[in-house]
Amino acid sequence: MKLLFIGDIVGSPGRTKVCANLPELLKKEDIFFSIAQGENIAGGIGITGETAKQLFKVGIDCITTGNHVWKHNAIYDYLKQEKRVLRPANYPEGVPGLGFAVYEKQAIKIGVVNLEGRVFMSSKRDPFKVGQSIAEAMRKETCNIFVDFHAEVTSEKRALGLYLSDYVTACLGTHTHVQTADEQIINDRTAYITDVGMVGAQDSVIGVKKEEVIDHFLFSTPRKFKVAKDNIVANCVIIDFDVNSGQAKSIVRYNF
Repeated sequence: MKLLFIGDIVGSPGRTKVCANLPELLKKEDIFFSIAQGENIAGGIGITGETAKQLFKVGIDCITTGNHVWKHNAIYDYLKQEKRVLRPANYPEGVPGLGFAVYEKQAIKIGVVNLEGRVFMSSKRDPFKVGQSIAEAMRKETCNIFVDFHAEVTSEKRALGLYLSDYVTACLGTHTHVQTADEQIINDRTAYITDVGMVGAQDSVIGVKKEEVIDHFLFSTPRKFKVAKDNIVANCVIIDFDVNSGQAKSIVRYNF
């Protein structure tokens, strides 16, 4: 079986790129299940019900998020209703929505876990212990478990991938919007990459207009960054895995 994971989708240009190309890609690569990182799909920061529905309509099976998920107030109620949109599981108990779920498709169960890092980010529950606990419980229902670790620091992502390698099919890093070239199979079972990348403009700074970001660094003044719109590239990975054992056989960077 093949699973497609799409990196952080940035605003309307990113959504348009995915919606225009995903249906054909799913057929061409014989993708069974697809996950998109969607915390920035609404205006370049945050997510709304309407923007999520656009992705579901073209074939996305699950949307993961991160620290920007709470940007728009309406998302609080939407997370309570829509089980296909996840927020990080290591937020405090009582936060709206689900941090993990098992989805059944054609009688095959796929587990998805969303975690957020703590280094250079706000304090939350330990993603290592929370992730392990969820994976152990989830393995009673399915051995096919995919983790989105939305984190800032390479070392934290790498450490979690190694820590969970006995439990999960894949541990995929998101958040930095820069695709890394370190994809591998850990312990002959777990697909790993430090960051999947983004769906955004190549001539930008992590998906927003380069001039505004450069000015921010030059003058240290606060700004509201606008999404860059031209020359959009979609970073993703395709994972081939054994549905009976939950072992990843390959992970390949794929850009469209």
